[in-house]
Amino acid sequence: MTSHIQKIVLGSGCFWGAEKGYESLPGVMNAVSGYSDGLDVEPSYSVITKPKNKFNPHNHAEVVEITYNTNFISTEILLKHYFESHDPTQLNKQGNDVGTQYRSIILYTNEDQKRDAEKVIAIYQELLNKFDYGKIVTQIKSLKEFHKAEAYHQDYIKKNPNGYCPDHSTGVKFNIPNKSDAPNNQSLKEGKYIVIIEPQDYCFYCEKFKSETLNDYSGSIPVIFRLASQLGQLKIKSPTWATPTIIFLKDGEEVFGHQGIMSSKEFYQALGFFKLGKSEAYKVAFEDATDRRFCKEYNIFKNTPDGIFVDKISGVPLFDTRDRYNSFSGWLSFTKPIDGAVYSKPDNSNGMKRIEIRSTISDIHLGHVFPDGPGGLPRYCINATVLEFKKRSN
Repeated sequence: MTSHIQKIVLGSGCFWGAEKGYESLPGVMNAVSGYSDGLDVEPSYSVITKPKNKFNPHNHAEVVEITYNTNFISTEILLKHYFESHDPTQLNKQGNDVGTQYRSIILYTNEDQKRDAEKVIAIYQELLNKFDYGKIVTQIKSLKEFHKAEAYHQDYIKKNPNGYCPDHSTGVKFNIPNKSDAPNNQSLKEGKYIVIIEPQDYCFYCEKFKSETLNDYSGSIPVIFRLASQLGQLKIKSPTWATPTIIFLKDGEEVFGHQGIMSSKEFYQALGFFKLGKSEAYKVAFEDATDRRFCKEYNIFKNTPDGIFVDKISGVPLFDTRDRYNSFSGWLSFTKPIDGAVYSKPDNSNGMKRIEIRSTISDIHLGHVFPDGPGGLPRYCINATVLEFKKRSN
């Protein structure tokens, strides 16, 4: 191995999230989950997790073997990421994971790595002291042998996309931001907000949640991102060590929360209840109910100015006033939806054969489509209570 290609083995609790975090760093060529630093204990997951080995000082630690190019990432920078991504003051545990397999440990492969580890620990201890953390208990040892973990542990986060990334970090960074840079949560103490707790570093599940759900969201309840260490002034009941954690906040106080990733359907149903409660609109959107004919919302929306009707939950545009007409049915009627905004499915409920219309993004029930519109066009018969109106901007 050339001198600029090096290996180091790091233990910081459960290796699943740690492995993914290292892989996200520029200059890291490979990260492999495994076991190391054990004595007379078989290096396998089934053995190191046996109750008799939970507090065995000779048990193997869950570790990650990192291969990196020092031309692109120094050992010092790699170790700073390591310390920022867990709590090195916890002995034989990280959060709810308790046992010697979760110990904080650095296993170096050359003396330069050892010196860098000692240097970084000294710097980080001073920073932790300022925030009233205890003594760093990370062990520094020479690597004797690394045992690759079972195949199902490798790239575990990628293979299991519906979960969460544990975040046991202290929140203390090597480059400490000014206190004035910390977010002010005073504005969150009035009204409703969705607070997403994310980690200091990369989180696969957070990025998946953003790309699959939040990127399409444009609803009226704002989405706010915070670290677990940035929740001052707020009354949060949920544990904050898992990312993402999704908090539905009203007037600065958590109404309910969810640890880990949510599917789009789960997110929008939770958001629907948060926004609408057990109202008629909620029953229409999520229980397939139907507005009363000539309901209040219908009378408001039947003669709006030029504009767009949007999904009441996701905020996504659904129908255009230019396609609206008066069918005299008592429900809003359109000749077509905005392209891609809705989908249809058979509905044989209540002894009738109809075609149901649902929102593509939030999957809420919108109404039905019939073949009796003007000039041979369809009639999209839509419940007004699940819509909001936005006047068209010039």
